[in-house]
Amino acid sequence: MADLRFQRNFGIAAHIDAGKTTTTERILRYTGMIHRIGEVHDGAATTDWMEQEKERGITITSAAVSCKWQFPTVKGKADANTKEYYFNIIDTPGHVDFTVEVERSMRVLDGLIALFSAVDGVEPQSETVWRQANRYKVPRIGFVNKMDRIGADFLNVVKQVKEMLGAKAVPLQLPIGAEDDFKGVVDLIKMKGIVWHVETEGMTFDEIPVPEDMVEEVNHWRQNLIEAVAEYDESLLEKFFDDPNSITEDEVHEAIRKACIDLSIVPMMCGSSFKNKGVQTALDAVCRYLPSPMDIEDTVGTDPETGNQIIRKANAKEPFAALAFKIMTDPFVGRLAFFRVYSGHLDAGSYVLNVRSGKNERISRIMKMFANKQNPIDFIEAGDIGAAVGFKDIKTGDSLCDEKHPIALENMFIPEPVIAIAIEPKTQDGVEKMGMAIAKLVEEDPTLRVNTDEATGQTILRGMGELHLEIIVDRMRREFKVEINQGAPQVAYKEAFTASVEHREVFKKQTGGRGKFADIQFEIGPADEEFIKEGKGQFQFVNDIFGGSIPKEFHASIAKGFESSMTTGVLAGFPLDTMKVRIFDGSFHQVDSDAMSFELCAKSGFREAGRKAKPIVLEPIMKVEVVTPDQYMGDVTGDLNRRRAMLEGMDTRNNLQVIKAKVPLSEMFGYVTQLRSLSSGRATSTMEFSHYAPAPRNIEEEVVAKAKGKTTAA
Repeated sequence: MADLRFQRNFGIAAHIDAGKTTTTERILRYTGMIHRIGEVHDGAATTDWMEQEKERGITITSAAVSCKWQFPTVKGKADANTKEYYFNIIDTPGHVDFTVEVERSMRVLDGLIALFSAVDGVEPQSETVWRQANRYKVPRIGFVNKMDRIGADFLNVVKQVKEMLGAKAVPLQLPIGAEDDFKGVVDLIKMKGIVWHVETEGMTFDEIPVPEDMVEEVNHWRQNLIEAVAEYDESLLEKFFDDPNSITEDEVHEAIRKACIDLSIVPMMCGSSFKNKGVQTALDAVCRYLPSPMDIEDTVGTDPETGNQIIRKANAKEPFAALAFKIMTDPFVGRLAFFRVYSGHLDAGSYVLNVRSGKNERISRIMKMFANKQNPIDFIEAGDIGAAVGFKDIKTGDSLCDEKHPIALENMFIPEPVIAIAIEPKTQDGVEKMGMAIAKLVEEDPTLRVNTDEATGQTILRGMGELHLEIIVDRMRREFKVEINQGAPQVAYKEAFTASVEHREVFKKQTGGRGKFADIQFEIGPADEEFIKEGKGQFQFVNDIFGGSIPKEFHASIAKGFESSMTTGVLAGFPLDTMKVRIFDGSFHQVDSDAMSFELCAKSGFREAGRKAKPIVLEPIMKVEVVTPDQYMGDVTGDLNRRRAMLEGMDTRNNLQVIKAKVPLSEMFGYVTQLRSLSSGRATSTMEFSHYAPAPRNIEEEVVAKAKGKTTAA
């Protein structure tokens, strides 16, 4: 059994261009996994292996790598006290269109390095990443990158993390110099400076006394650090006031570790990954402060049969339990299922139970992943992350466990798609190829949804943004050799009921012999706010039938009929956002009533009652942030107002104006091009999904007319 105390499973997450992949590349170099640093802008980074990633210089799919780190090292060299730590690292995308890659990584990681740009500070996607980490209670270390860039300000970023993210950010270091003069950092725990050697790619460093001009500032922030962790060790504060020199480094490290794992503080560090400065101290901090699989809370699941709670500890001797968090298709080995083992031991070639399907799956081979390369291993144990090959049916979010000890683990949150395009193959023989390509891509990416427009017969792809769908279509062309025609992007509207109505629906069919009969009385309307807040889903079904007016065996069919109707609303055929159905009476026929009759009755009841429940169209609203020089402020805000924007506030960041607004997605197509022309290419914008809101009456009429026109044309 591996010693789990020396294992760390962590991710690197941040806004676009904060330097995640560059940092991962340095980690792989310092841990000896690669011998030459590949740069993102050259398309040579290890974890950006997809063609689309190399061309665009962005990360699209999260990549897992494993490596070992000698800690503690002295001046960059190992000594007798050094222990070998084992890392599983996931490099995640920064672009909001691929936010599910971050989401599913967070679900299985124990810790996180949250990267921030020293120039740009806390950006919109930083906030999204932070919320995801909060959702899964992931302890994190803050690393302020790009300290060598003009406008770099470490303490300003620390302040933003406190104010904008509501975190107790505590600096463990102060930079020595900034911008072109950034040389190293002062360690507030050791009270020494660290200066890296440029000629060794930052592999070695010197320890120097605290520079004289920084002594006062260093003492101030040292006191701030001790006060922040004092509640985890009260004796520290007493020692600090009695004799500051009596505090040992180990005492401070221990207090920071407890506070970090408890999510009470976020230790903040700084450096410049591109210039090879600060990455090793961040790795040391990972060993010191981030939790091992043994430090996190025990895994809680449910018994699929009884629904009772089951607890599993991170121990190889417990029954096997794992969560599949990603499916990937590899041209050489076929389908791979990435999974995190929470307890137990699994040998290659053995069987596991897939709780969702209730079937046993043979895991013929187990791999350790290194970006897109696989290294076979004989077994995997609690606390580790690997990839399985040879399975028949495993999907993202499936619980895999010991056949004799079934356990269902909590699944992950998958955001709803907001944008759609119609696609069709250019040639008739491409139909089958396109079907296979879509099946594989949907299996890999849970945010990609596919449906056929019943009115036009077109295949509709729905995703998280224009870039997301562009990449999917590009992958179809390159990987699956399918040439495709695509329509203009469409907004993924939804419908909602605004009133509750009661209705009686009788379904009768007599066609000689046995007929069909069902009769239900129900109330239909929007789902209760409490039900939605508790995250119980979109469909709320309340069964108020007493006295057997409808036999119990038909109740599930009624619920199924209503739930399946939600995919096509009554106004314009858009899916329904939420719905509550309460059935309270009805009748049945001894011979003619069956499950199908009640399901069909529910479907026709939905169409009839839905028209009376005051349906409206909901449109997706995006959270937009524009960063622009002063002189273009008027033009940019004027343009946003024309796009029905709700301006939410303005801020200043490094002499630039930051405009925050909520804007309907339908008004944002082609916005990036328009913004460039308005600002001579100097303004930038980021956009992410915020929520659905009722569309104004004139927009609703337009959308409904267009949807109905399409149907008529078909």
